[in-house]
Amino acid sequence: MSLTAGLLMIASLGATMTPAKGDDAVQKVAQSARYNALVQQLDSEHDRIVDEIITLVEIPAPPFKEAERAKAYHDMLRVAGLQDVEIDAEGNAMGLYRGSGPAGGPVLILAAHLDTVFPEGTPLKVRRDGTRLYAPGIGDDTRSLAVLLAYARAMKDKNIRPRTDILFVGNVGEEGPGDLRGVRYLLTKGKYKDRVKAFVSMDGTDPQRVVNGGVGSRRYRISYKGPGGHSYGAFGLVNPMVAMGQTVTELYKIPVPASPKTTYAASVTGGGTSVNSIPHEVFMEFDFRSESPTELTKIEQRFLSIVQDSVNAENNARVVREGKIVAEAKLIGDRPAGMTAHSAAITQIAAAAIRANGMTPQLSASSTDSNLPMSLGVPALTIGSGGSGGRAHALDEWIDVEKAQSVKGMSTGLLMLLTMADMP
Repeated sequence: MSLTAGLLMIASLGATMTPAKGDDAVQKVAQSARYNALVQQLDSEHDRIVDEIITLVEIPAPPFKEAERAKAYHDMLRVAGLQDVEIDAEGNAMGLYRGSGPAGGPVLILAAHLDTVFPEGTPLKVRRDGTRLYAPGIGDDTRSLAVLLAYARAMKDKNIRPRTDILFVGNVGEEGPGDLRGVRYLLTKGKYKDRVKAFVSMDGTDPQRVVNGGVGSRRYRISYKGPGGHSYGAFGLVNPMVAMGQTVTELYKIPVPASPKTTYAASVTGGGTSVNSIPHEVFMEFDFRSESPTELTKIEQRFLSIVQDSVNAENNARVVREGKIVAEAKLIGDRPAGMTAHSAAITQIAAAAIRANGMTPQLSASSTDSNLPMSLGVPALTIGSGGSGGRAHALDEWIDVEKAQSVKGMSTGLLMLLTMADMP
């Protein structure tokens, strides 16, 4: 695809749309026989959707070890009737739903992440209490995976042909150390990278929440190293612990803007050999976040200068005859910041679909898979999969699969999807 064609494709959903036009476009789809037939199928298949949630959540998918769940999801995508079903080189499972446009044309990506925050060995057996299901990772993000399957299956069964091809993706690497590696590969190296018209991530449950702001983050592990020595016999030598402590003290003096919200945290630390030794090495991990790429760069650069200043101060304050303190900075996380405008067509469609189902849209900023496409200028949002849930990232994480609210929430996402896929 030529650069000009690619830019025009991105502009098609990135262009502004008034709320009235967004509501008109959504209402046209909401009142259609095809949409209502799909909603009826979601209702009739609700028990199957719940069974698929349970099946998937009980397959382990810790960070960087999503392969078993990816294989199962690959097979489910095939059963749902999608074309070109595959697992790519990064581990993303995906399948294409062909629209009415020419082959090789624009693609709308609908993705949910396969990975969870929980390490290997975490018990994953689902516990049921009434309409609530409890299991680690069940709402973040296993329910969404099952909802994507339900959409694809219903569209196939009802022979729905939207204008745009839809790529259904179960992606890897959304959580923590995964650093968005699945979506990063998909949009920068994958075979569909030059065809992406828009990107929608389904993450969590709340159907009123629309994430149109991508909170960027930079994460560092700083290792402070020195000669070390006996705490009594070598007293007076430089101590890397002092440089590290000075870094934390000075970091927490930095003022940051409330808007765009910008934050920092000293979070994990360790090192040393014994209580009666000057440590030869200590480390600390730091997290920096902002809704603004500019502010994120500013706080990062200020922090790195503080690290060096702290090292210099310790080397100047104590004896260096056995060696000086040095600091090694390792970038351990990089999530770009981005934004899809409130006035963009994709945002207006999402808000209108929520209103059409009797709810109030809540635009917000967060760190999700949508950060990556936003940073590339691709119109992108993250939405909920419906129903309700709580205790994300906890062992007692839960979702409620009460049928009426569950189907209502799923129908909201479906309404967004069909409207977006029908846009020229």
